[in-house]
Amino acid sequence: MKAVSVERLTLIGFGITLLALLMIGGIAWNIAVPFDTVKSIEHTRKVMDDLNELGAKLSDAENGQKAYFLTKEDSYISQRNDSLSRMAKVIQHLHGLTLDNAQQQARMQQLQKAVDERVAIMHEGQKQFEARGFAATLALFNAGLLASSRVHTILTAAIVDEQVLLDERKLKAAFRIKLVVGSVGFLLVFLLLWALQIRRATLGRMAGEQTSLKVREVLLKMGALQDAIFNSQNFSIIATDAQGLIQIFNVGAEHMLGYDAADVVNLISPADISDSDELAARATALSAEFNTPVALGFDALIFKAMRSLEDIHELTYICRDGSRLQAIVSVTALRDAQGVVIGSLLIGTDNTARKQVEAEQALLDQRLRDQQFYTRSLIEANIDALITTDLNGVISDVNHQMEAITGCTRDELIGAPFKNYFTEPAAAELAMKRALQTGKVTNCELTAIAKDGKETEISYNASTIYDRERRLQGVFASARDVTEYKLFEQRLQSSNVELELAKAVAEKANLAKSEFLSSMSHELRTPLNAVLGFAQLMASDNPPPSDNQKLSIDQILQAGWYLLRLINEILDLAMIESGKVTISKESILLSDVLLDCHAMIEPQAQTRGIKMIFPTIDLSLYVFADRTRLKQVMVNLLSNAIKYNQHEGSVTVEYAMHGESRIRICVKDAGKGLSPDQVAQLFQPFNRLGQDAGNEEGTGIGLVVTKQLIELMGGSIGVESDVGVGSVFWIELALASAPALHEEGADEFVVEAVDERQAAHASSQRSLLYVEDNPANLALVEQLIARRSDLKLLTAVDAHLGISTAQVCKPDVILMDINLPGLSGFGALKILASDPLTAHIPVMALSANAMPRDIEKGLDAGFFRYLTKPIKVNEFMDALDLALHHAKEHGLVRTKGDIDCNQVKSEVELG
Repeated sequence: MKAVSVERLTLIGFGITLLALLMIGGIAWNIAVPFDTVKSIEHTRKVMDDLNELGAKLSDAENGQKAYFLTKEDSYISQRNDSLSRMAKVIQHLHGLTLDNAQQQARMQQLQKAVDERVAIMHEGQKQFEARGFAATLALFNAGLLASSRVHTILTAAIVDEQVLLDERKLKAAFRIKLVVGSVGFLLVFLLLWALQIRRATLGRMAGEQTSLKVREVLLKMGALQDAIFNSQNFSIIATDAQGLIQIFNVGAEHMLGYDAADVVNLISPADISDSDELAARATALSAEFNTPVALGFDALIFKAMRSLEDIHELTYICRDGSRLQAIVSVTALRDAQGVVIGSLLIGTDNTARKQVEAEQALLDQRLRDQQFYTRSLIEANIDALITTDLNGVISDVNHQMEAITGCTRDELIGAPFKNYFTEPAAAELAMKRALQTGKVTNCELTAIAKDGKETEISYNASTIYDRERRLQGVFASARDVTEYKLFEQRLQSSNVELELAKAVAEKANLAKSEFLSSMSHELRTPLNAVLGFAQLMASDNPPPSDNQKLSIDQILQAGWYLLRLINEILDLAMIESGKVTISKESILLSDVLLDCHAMIEPQAQTRGIKMIFPTIDLSLYVFADRTRLKQVMVNLLSNAIKYNQHEGSVTVEYAMHGESRIRICVKDAGKGLSPDQVAQLFQPFNRLGQDAGNEEGTGIGLVVTKQLIELMGGSIGVESDVGVGSVFWIELALASAPALHEEGADEFVVEAVDERQAAHASSQRSLLYVEDNPANLALVEQLIARRSDLKLLTAVDAHLGISTAQVCKPDVILMDINLPGLSGFGALKILASDPLTAHIPVMALSANAMPRDIEKGLDAGFFRYLTKPIKVNEFMDALDLALHHAKEHGLVRTKGDIDCNQVKSEVELG
């Protein structure tokens, strides 16, 4: 029994030992599996580290490029290039780490493609920014955001795949650990039965315990890593079973969506918390893409993943509080070892911030587009052609006006040299360079030439343009089409030439008219001088003429004086129309003018039985006018009021203030009055308003001259008339202040002249030399002088004889005609003034040249007085007395040895 027992024990011990060895081998093999899992976890960690580093370096590169766009500092480009270089090394390392994983290898290829696309966009963006500025990079900037999003999506999917792989290895490691623990326990039971193997069993148990401790440590680390991923709040991880019910709902999903895991696990599918309209649209799109019906809801969500296709798309989750969460979701099918689908995995990241950024970017882009449209609209609305060029004169932008001028499209113009579109390229280039040098160019005239050869005259204006850092960028120019202006200018120049020619012709005609009027005045006055002069002599002859003779003489004088007045009025009108009337305005005492006019017009009124009523004038009233012309105006109005009055009627003169600075003077008659039609025809030359056949003489010129004279003095004239009642003619003049000094002595001078005349009669006889070639005029003056016992007359028929007589006889006064044969009166005056023997003799002109400019010319030449023909006896005698008085005061003293002038005169005429 004992032997058997021993044998049995030996057999049992052998069996136990064999079994123990087998179990120890199994335990050793199972312990090796967790160590492989640890290596796999380490491998996964490296992959995840590389993926995270790749994402970080991409962000560094993007930040470096953005900083370069903002600052243009090259150090940021260096930072970007360093990050890109590190990214290339990381991707290469990832390729090596994922060689044993076909799915990750495929994903690495996608990642490589997405990174290359992002890097290419970066380089192109830098190129466009340096060439054309930040605005040119906006489109590339948006494309870069999308490319970067694709890179991060692929990185997220790769990390998720590594997490799934880690979960699988964790499950396998846990199962192996359970086997190891069971085997060790079973072995310990058998070791207790076999005492001989206690030590070995004990050692085996101790070894098993040490191995378990290592495996537990590794598993703890693996669990911590898995928990870190699973419990991350940055990712929503939702796993479903094959029917779509949620089985895993991680902390990130709870945080992002607001649901608790207990509220959704085994209760709903991810489609139940997704936007139904979005899933319906996705189902429709997938049906069209794969040409097969796709069911709504969860099937549309996992359709591509179930076919092992990459599925990363945007998904809108409906949160617990009803809000909507934009997410980027990666959908992956979960399969068992045989490849059977056992569920699905949805890993999502919050895309709200990116959506918000995209929305803000879209808004900014829209605002930028609106601003660009507004700016472009302003440019296109300009009537001028606008051009921008770079520093080399190459066109960078134009508007439609420039296209119209050149006949080229905008695309054809941009990039072409600016100077090529002008007939003189060198001048255009010089204008652009001058703008770059001086900052601007204005009104530079150039000629633009179109593609079809059409030329356009333009006015070129330009200024320089700068960037934000005040660095010179180029030239902004405007070209205004001045072709029409040039044509207008040419026509204007032609018109000016024609106008100058017409003006010259008009001036020539005006001069000819003046010369004609002067000549006619001279030719008419010369015979009138004889007619009126002899008529006056006959009227004052002694013994006086008979009544019949006196009546005839009066008719001659009346007709002569009327003819003279007609000549004077025509000359006045001609002078006013030619602008040659000189008005000398001064402060005039109104009462003096009206008193003089009253005295002048009273005899005419008395002969017609007209009563003159003049007001008492305030001695403080002064008007601003020409004294002589104002008298002429008033006398003309008073004369008309007398002529066109009724028998034994009245003429009333009134005045009144009109405003603060003007006075109105009215002349009121009691005549027949004027109809409105007649009033409308007043102030028209030679229009006597139907009085041509009447008894009153007139020319129809007086009122015209009156109106123009009053307007030349700054006044105005008007009329108010009622038929059967009478008319009121009024003039308005500006008031003036009293002059500082009054001219005095005129009356004294007249008295003195009268006294001198009386003294002259009492003194010895004095001499007058009259130089005249017209016998009638000579005879007239001879008869006038014959009535003065204090004078003797010497005569000469031409200037040379007159000069010789004056040098020998030294007369007291010389009376000189102007139009003499051979030498004129002006020539004779010059010779007499230059001779010491005759320079002191006052020389008076007596001429039919009665134009104002003739009188002014004569006085300027040195004539003592300038008398006009016909002679008015009283004026002639007064002027002669003044000349004799002057000769007495300034002439040479006579001696007894003076030569007999009559004898000398006879000798000169004979010899």
